[in-house]
Amino acid sequence: MTENEISYVIRGAIMKVHYQLGPGLLESVYVAALAYELRKLNLNVRVEVGLPVVYDGAKLELGFRMDILVENKVIIEVKSIESLAPVHHKQLLTYLKLAKHKLGILVNFNVDIIKDHIFRKVNGL
Repeated sequence: MTENEISYVIRGAIMKVHYQLGPGLLESVYVAALAYELRKLNLNVRVEVGLPVVYDGAKLELGFRMDILVENKVIIEVKSIESLAPVHHKQLLTYLKLAKHKLGILVNFNVDIIKDHIFRKVNGL
C-alpha cells in the first residue's frame, strides 16, 4: 500500500473510533483503540515507537516516541486536548524528518466533529 492508501484507511479508522468513544478520554485510550482498529484491517501497527535523535553523528536516546507507526510508512500523532497549537504540527513534522518518513497524520480526538481535526503532514525529505 502507498502512503496515500494507508492514510485513507487511517482516516476511516479514526472516524470509527471517535464515533464509538466520543471526545473527552485520555490520549492512551484513543491510541489503543486506533491501533486495534488498524490491526483488524491487517495493517502492521506499532505503538510507542522509540525515535532516537542523531546529533553531530551521536545517537541520543532521549525518549521520544511516535504514538503509532503504520506499515513502517505513516506516523500517527494522537492528541486529546482542548485545541491543537502550532507546536503540535511542528512536532509531527520533526518526527517525520527524524524517522525519514514521508507522511504523518495529526489528530485531536477531544472534539465534537473529528473530520475537521485530522491533519496530513508531508515531509519533503
